[in-house]
Amino acid sequence: MKNSAKTVVENMFAAFSSGDADKFVATVSDDTVWIYHGTQIIPKGRFEKKEGVRAFYNNIMERTEIINFEPLQYIVEDNMVVVLGREHQKVKRSGRELKQDWVQIYTVENYLITKMEEFATSEEVTK
Repeated sequence: MKNSAKTVVENMFAAFSSGDADKFVATVSDDTVWIYHGTQIIPKGRFEKKEGVRAFYNNIMERTEIINFEPLQYIVEDNMVVVLGREHQKVKRSGRELKQDWVQIYTVENYLITKMEEFATSEEVTK
């Protein structure tokens, strides 16, 4: 199960990066819960079930241009996958650029993500 939990998360990241909302949502369970603790700039949020995760995804894709999304390290224990990463995005409406460092904690059961919790810090990129 150890490697398959990581594979599920990697598949979700691949769907995220490719812009495929359906494939992204297909990686989560019907009763999934995603908790985003927010940053200095981005508000916190809680997203439940497949519909909530789709809204989370669409919100990101509609409002931002992802310049770089980079999972850097995976720590796997049983059905839990902790990912340390960073990203760089541009807010479409304002043109502001943000950089974030994050830790995402995934719980995987029956090859689906049942929970995601993200802790992040963000800063505005000054040119």
